[in-house]
Amino acid sequence: MAKKIKFNFKSPNDSPGYLLGQLTMLWQRKQKKVLDPLDLTQTQFALLSALAWLSNHNTNVTQIDIANQTNFDRMMVSKVLRTLEDKKFVTRQEHQTDTRAKTIRLTTNGEVVLQKAIIEIENADLDFFVTLDTKLSQFNKNMVQLIDKNKNE
Repeated sequence: MAKKIKFNFKSPNDSPGYLLGQLTMLWQRKQKKVLDPLDLTQTQFALLSALAWLSNHNTNVTQIDIANQTNFDRMMVSKVLRTLEDKKFVTRQEHQTDTRAKTIRLTTNGEVVLQKAIIEIENADLDFFVTLDTKLSQFNKNMVQLIDKNKNE
């Protein structure tokens, strides 16, 4: 290599993007470990959780509501919800007033699997982030700030 590649950061540990990527990979690996026995991916778990959260406040949750809650691509949400429907974890029905929309509901099987998954994931998260101790709340606030700033890009 004739030329040295120039980096803005002096080392990988100075790069927030690199660190976030590394942290995300490790966190996803831990989540996969607890979700695999429940036949769920992290994306499926996120969509089921969003559905449950939204259903606590609204009886007519749509695919778009779930996509907005998760910041996931709408087409991807549709595909993953079809998979969850095949697994009998959700039902998708025509919306009562908007014929273009689908109303999504957890099935009894979906509720059981999701409740088990939530317990496992919350325990895994507590274990994963334990070293932050009293700084966890500020870490969460920083993440929310970054999400809010960047979610429309």
